[in-house]
Amino acid sequence: MMSLWYIIVAFVLFASILITAKNARKTKKNLPPGPPRLPIIGNLHQLGSRPQRSMFKLSEQYGPLMSLKFGNVSAVVASTPETVKEVLKTFDLECCSRPYMTYAARITYGLKDLAFSFYTKYWKEVRKMTVVELYTAKRVKSFQRIRQEEVASFVQFMKQSASLEKAVNLNRKFVKLTGSVICKVGFGITLKGSKLEDAYEEVVQKTLEVVGSFAAADHFPVIGKLIDRVTGLHSKCEKVFKLLDSFFEQSIEHHLENPNIKDDIIELLLKMERGETGLGEFQLTRDHTKGILVNILVAGIDTSGQTLTWVMTHLIKNPRVLKKVQAEVREVIKNKDDIGEEDIERLEYLKMVIKETFRINPIVPLLIPREASKDLKIGGYDIPKKTWIYVNVWAIHRNPNVWKDPEAFIPERFMDCQIDYKGLDFELLPFGSGRRVCPGVVMSMALVHLTLINLLYRFDWKLPEGMEVEDVDLEESYGLVCPKKVPLELIPVLTQWS
Repeated sequence: MMSLWYIIVAFVLFASILITAKNARKTKKNLPPGPPRLPIIGNLHQLGSRPQRSMFKLSEQYGPLMSLKFGNVSAVVASTPETVKEVLKTFDLECCSRPYMTYAARITYGLKDLAFSFYTKYWKEVRKMTVVELYTAKRVKSFQRIRQEEVASFVQFMKQSASLEKAVNLNRKFVKLTGSVICKVGFGITLKGSKLEDAYEEVVQKTLEVVGSFAAADHFPVIGKLIDRVTGLHSKCEKVFKLLDSFFEQSIEHHLENPNIKDDIIELLLKMERGETGLGEFQLTRDHTKGILVNILVAGIDTSGQTLTWVMTHLIKNPRVLKKVQAEVREVIKNKDDIGEEDIERLEYLKMVIKETFRINPIVPLLIPREASKDLKIGGYDIPKKTWIYVNVWAIHRNPNVWKDPEAFIPERFMDCQIDYKGLDFELLPFGSGRRVCPGVVMSMALVHLTLINLLYRFDWKLPEGMEVEDVDLEESYGLVCPKKVPLELIPVLTQWS
């Protein structure tokens, strides 16, 4: 009996030594510095309504690579070009996967999309398909007629508003314009008359709010879902999902009833469902098709629409810049009624205006989090496996060590400067970088360029009566994409080129 007791004591001592050693190894990890944490919630209380701004302020105190705790989740935030380059380039492969995000998974039919799915063979095949089939220069050019038709219709509306001297809610009109283009390009249908016509603006915005939220279900495994039901996040997600699903069903049914529809994105995906064309070793189901369509609909509409809104906001806020860019556009176009996308190549100052807009109002200020697939060392610090990694693009773009006078809108800073927004320069990352860079940049920017050239060439712009330049608000709302909080209302003025 005594010998059994000795064995038990020895086992307990041995287990204690192992636990102590394990804890000692944990404490030896050289984690990035970070602010103190509260019990249970960690640093969630410090995020506020605009996390990108809160994280930037914290990084000024705790450094360019900062540790945070969100409930049960350990996270790091990269806030400078140097640390972000390590995440998105040096360790791109090791940081390429996504953490599981409850409501993103719901919206994307179980992570069957491109933006939120894990880094797997399936993701690589979908990525290859989108690059090769959907977003090539040839494919983008093939949709030029649709863009020109929709922009021409948009210009006609502006002419009517100008003749009435009526202010236009540009936030809403730009989202409607991009929605119309995406619906024709991606779904082969006209937005007007579809099930999403009256609700698409709200659906797109609410979808981005849902997937951009710090969901309790992701950070508190036991009680998180209950918290989300109390806050309303769960019901908001379900409402948005049902609206999206109804729209996708309508679009797919439209294709099935009209076999002559060719060359749009749904038709390509339906061919994959039928096995007529392949996706590697994967057989697409209807949920796969819908998951991929979520990215095309939501990202395609909101990124282009919000870019246009922010460009026009900064131009009306900065009359000197507006006058200069209009002079360039009108000098280059010169009484040319048929404006083409090729004209952007000669508009150097307009390119600078767009870059400066991306800098000061990045479309996605806080990139979708990544997850470390193994233990890493970044910037000399230990990043344990499963750590969530946030890239704070907003912080990089407002960093005074990177940009002189970062709060000012100065397009001329890009004169004789090779920095671009396509993901190779880590000082300017509106579309991300690495394997997860947004594949639809060329498609999105083709519409942005064509719309801006027409608006700046054909119209002058003024504020509603009683408003001054100083009254134009620059505050953004928070979501995965950050729209202008107060809608931009301007009055178009007919010119001799209208």
